[in-house]
Amino acid sequence: MKIAVLASGGVDSSVALRLLHREKHELRAFYLKIWLEDELSYLGECPWEEDLSYVRQICEAASVPLQVVPMQKEYWQRVVQYTVNEAKAGRTPNPDILCNQQIKFGQFYEVIDKSFEKVATGHYAQVEETEKGFILKRAPDLVKDQTYFLAQISQAQLGRALFPIGSYNKKEVRKLAQKFDLPNQARKDSQGICFLGKIPFQEFLKHHLGKHPGDFVNVATGKKVGEHLGYWFYTIGQRNGLGLSGGPWFVVKKDIEKNVIFLAQGYEPEEVYKDEFEVGSIHLINPDFKKVTGSLQVKIRHGVAMHDCQVEGQRVLLKEPVHGVAAGQFAVFYEGDVCLGSAVIL
Repeated sequence: MKIAVLASGGVDSSVALRLLHREKHELRAFYLKIWLEDELSYLGECPWEEDLSYVRQICEAASVPLQVVPMQKEYWQRVVQYTVNEAKAGRTPNPDILCNQQIKFGQFYEVIDKSFEKVATGHYAQVEETEKGFILKRAPDLVKDQTYFLAQISQAQLGRALFPIGSYNKKEVRKLAQKFDLPNQARKDSQGICFLGKIPFQEFLKHHLGKHPGDFVNVATGKKVGEHLGYWFYTIGQRNGLGLSGGPWFVVKKDIEKNVIFLAQGYEPEEVYKDEFEVGSIHLINPDFKKVTGSLQVKIRHGVAMHDCQVEGQRVLLKEPVHGVAAGQFAVFYEGDVCLGSAVIL
């Protein structure tokens, strides 16, 4: 097959490329250069030059042509502006989900021509073709599984997607990196938001939204217990980074108009938990395969934890109360290993 490989400079996408190269596919690698790496470089170490250096070395060793694709404008319009707007509205954005839907499996499809049968990435996920179309399935490595971040892509996008390392666990991928003698075989996994690199998310928000000092208030007593930098820096369920003594303290509610953050004190306070929540319109990855209704499992954030639930229209009823349900975040629905789709938590 003729395959476009999205190469980031990390171990996962590099191993994905080499696996496809070993299978004798016709490959072209693409490195997506995004706006933030230059504009906000003063905030911290932006690794794009190092990333691109690794991509070049890996492509040269395998004689795979490489193309650098500038997508600064698209990132700003489709991902970054969304992130800023959601934070300013007091919600918890998930730009990585939008990055996959809008950029990697969205706008990038418009950059390459239709002669590329597949677009390969280093995601830990699996695609299965059935009589009813394509379905997205969890990776065996449940710690690394990235279906949560892919839960907004469409049937057409999924049908063109290829995840070469989806059936491997992380240890196996590291061993393959050693076997292929990749220059980045010992490189640490990237952490944080897709377009920020090593830039702290708080610094990104401070750059765009500034500071807006307000009060921390104990939700049980109504008394002020400290001051915060601005409601957009905090999310429901957050414990770290509050800078208060006498804790632990947890963020349980935000009053956006008054710029007040309400906190609960003590370990695992009841106010942190919810046993139901509402979502917006539910996006189905494969509308012909399964509907998001009845007894399912849901993730409210990336990670191993899945929660049994009943979905009734746009209401999600949880079998057991769940910690840190935040407006703006995505609820991702599963039936066994199959990722059905997702919706924004209201």
